[in-house]
Amino acid sequence: MAIFEIKNLNFSYPQTEKQVLKNINLTVNEGEFLLIFGKSGSGKTTLLNHFKTVMTPHGKRDGQIIYDGRPLADVSDRVQAAEIGYVLQNPDRQLVTDKVWHELAFGLENTGIEQSEMHRRVAETANFFGIDKWYDRDVSTLSGGQKQLLNLACVMVMQPKVLILDEPTSQLDPIAATDFLNAVYRINSELGTTVIIIEQRTESAFSQADRVVFMADGEIVSVNRPEKIFEDISKLDADTVKLLPTPMQVFYGLKQKGAAPVSIKKGRNWLLDYISENNISVTEYKREKPAVAGRTAIQLKDVWYRYEKDGEDVLKGADIAIPQGCLYAIIGGNGSGKSTLIKTICGINRPYMGKVIVDKSLGKAAYLPQEATLLFSRETVLEELQEMTADKNLIAETAALCNINGLLDSHPYDISAGQQQCVALAKVLLSGAEILLLDEVTKGMDGIFKSQLADLLKKLCEKGKTIVIVSHDIEFCSEYADMVGMFFNGTIVSQDVPQRFFAQNSFYTTAGARMSKGILKNTVNAKDIIYLCKAETK
Repeated sequence: MAIFEIKNLNFSYPQTEKQVLKNINLTVNEGEFLLIFGKSGSGKTTLLNHFKTVMTPHGKRDGQIIYDGRPLADVSDRVQAAEIGYVLQNPDRQLVTDKVWHELAFGLENTGIEQSEMHRRVAETANFFGIDKWYDRDVSTLSGGQKQLLNLACVMVMQPKVLILDEPTSQLDPIAATDFLNAVYRINSELGTTVIIIEQRTESAFSQADRVVFMADGEIVSVNRPEKIFEDISKLDADTVKLLPTPMQVFYGLKQKGAAPVSIKKGRNWLLDYISENNISVTEYKREKPAVAGRTAIQLKDVWYRYEKDGEDVLKGADIAIPQGCLYAIIGGNGSGKSTLIKTICGINRPYMGKVIVDKSLGKAAYLPQEATLLFSRETVLEELQEMTADKNLIAETAALCNINGLLDSHPYDISAGQQQCVALAKVLLSGAEILLLDEVTKGMDGIFKSQLADLLKKLCEKGKTIVIVSHDIEFCSEYADMVGMFFNGTIVSQDVPQRFFAQNSFYTTAGARMSKGILKNTVNAKDIIYLCKAETK
């Protein structure tokens, strides 16, 4: 039975003729796990926002949206609040109270649920999600992963029929993201709740989805089971492959046809068979990226920092040395202090002990915060760039570098999260800084945008700029960083070139490393696996 039916939906934002959604026809079945994926700006979030009236954007639309047998517009806000749950990208945007227990009860209080029923639901939900252990804590003290899990619990305490999630793990570290998605899978499989999700971590989401919807340029191009989404290979170009889980990237990269492996487990089994069938004997990848050598651009010596005089130390004797021209990636858990570290490097935080040495002879440093919209204050993207410089040629050059030429007349809040990151990066570049400190710069970006961003960052490094990124994006760091450092317990506890760093790890590692562990050596991403297999089968 269909829980949602979308018929001939078209939509365009105000003051533009461009259709963001074009002739969308889609049925979502009750109890289904539906994954929507596609390039940034393909219309995924705009489509998702049409599943709930309060989220629906302003603009020109036509077509029908049917919920549970009746037009969505005829379903009251009260019923929608109870039956259609929505979890946003940014955990902080959905939290409204001070305490965890109050956050859990807030939605029920506003719908007039009896106290006895409210207490029962809150207790049951807190136990299901393991929130009972931090039930009395202040929301502000929670990690990013805990906040997002709390958001999910606050939606599920309403006992909705449908759970909608828009890239819910984009700001979570790999372990927190896995825990969060596992909770979503349990909700779907154990409670029968319909799940509609946009998720960039496709390795996990593909393996759980009943069906996958592929969108491009505002249209639904294909709807099918995950392993068969590209039965028609003509719809699969090189850019689209970058959006797929690593096992599928390897499968199509080696020109295979048929049902593709979508999970790490199936990918491992397929890879074993492929190696056996093709008599591959060389199983060690030796194209290791050399470490960048040069004068030191950034150095921290025994740096200690805390936010409050009597609070706990966040930085605990942090030591780090980053050479000029290096793309240095810092990874670690949510709430571990990575953002604190990068803010300390750029001077926002002042340590109470130790030294922060930034080579000012190289030029000034600029900081890009996690929330790109903090940099926006104008009506159009072009005005945002003009805020930084009046040089039209420089603006045009930077817009081209950041791939935002087609967005200059758009309002910065009307573009996708990935595009917002590119606009924010353009503003930082226009500052003329030689040292760039970027906090979660790939947040909200698809695989295609990430490869374009990587090309840009590498060009900047080749010109002598030094770039430090804080990131939960393990795949991006493994493929493009020159050096990776693990931040834990207030300091960098280990660092190495990506090949060795991720090949040695078991949990903070890539899908490629997990897929090939014990089968191939030192292969940490799809490119490595494909290269080794192709070299052997030539």
